[in-house]
Amino acid sequence: MMNLSKIKSYAKINLALNIIGKSNKLHKIESLIAFINLHDHILIKKIKSKKHKIIFDGKFSRNITSNNTVTKLLKKLDQKKLINQKFYIKITKNIPQKAGLGGGSMNAANILKYFVEKKIIKVDNEQIREITSFIGSDVNLGLDTKNSILTSKNKIKRFRNCRRLFTLIVKPNFGCSTKDMYSQVKKFDRAILKKPSKKMFELNFLKKMKNSLEEIAFEKYSSLKKIKSYLNNLENPIFVRMTGSGSALVSYYYSKKQCDKAQKKFIKDYKKYWCISSKTI
Repeated sequence: MMNLSKIKSYAKINLALNIIGKSNKLHKIESLIAFINLHDHILIKKIKSKKHKIIFDGKFSRNITSNNTVTKLLKKLDQKKLINQKFYIKITKNIPQKAGLGGGSMNAANILKYFVEKKIIKVDNEQIREITSFIGSDVNLGLDTKNSILTSKNKIKRFRNCRRLFTLIVKPNFGCSTKDMYSQVKKFDRAILKKPSKKMFELNFLKKMKNSLEEIAFEKYSSLKKIKSYLNNLENPIFVRMTGSGSALVSYYYSKKQCDKAQKKFIKDYKKYWCISSKTI
């Protein structure tokens, strides 16, 4: 019996997101990405069994179907005969679903990373790319929690030691379907992250950026637009922006004090909404 290993699976946020075209069925995007210290907990160990055993628990474990990112990953590894043993995996979900925080994709990425690091599977970069793109388009991003730039050519460039920001993340009591949001895209942006550099994580640059899916989400859910304008007036944030395809909105602050104060006020006025004070890692 192998010992139980513990993994932290961090949420990712899109500091900015542009939709620059479409190829086949998928939209082409470019994005500035950071990770925050909100995370799911993953327990993993080898078991003597004919099947993998995957359990989800925690606040946001409801309605996770049997065809999820983790089962997809294990199915793929089994099919390719990359693993010859079975695993017990328990995931405590602290990251809400359909929020634009990449919870499920990051779970799969972290389990794959664990298998590679522990030499449970032997794969080259090409195989990793194939496996991650089979599970979901953003899984690859979760293999490393540094600030990242995803370019229009689907290349990822990572950067160390970027400025940390305090984040107030709020999510209303509904989620946004990624598929639904992208299906409403009518126009494309010009690519501006073609030459990724660390400067793109500086605040002056970030402030000028946007999330192209925000307009679409606001049109469908007017309450999201209202929350954004409420957040813009809360403790003077650097900027407020939706992450991913929503429905979570993120307020960025210079200090923890500002962020915590904003959280207290938000909880008072929006009792039914989920919110958390966090920080980029």
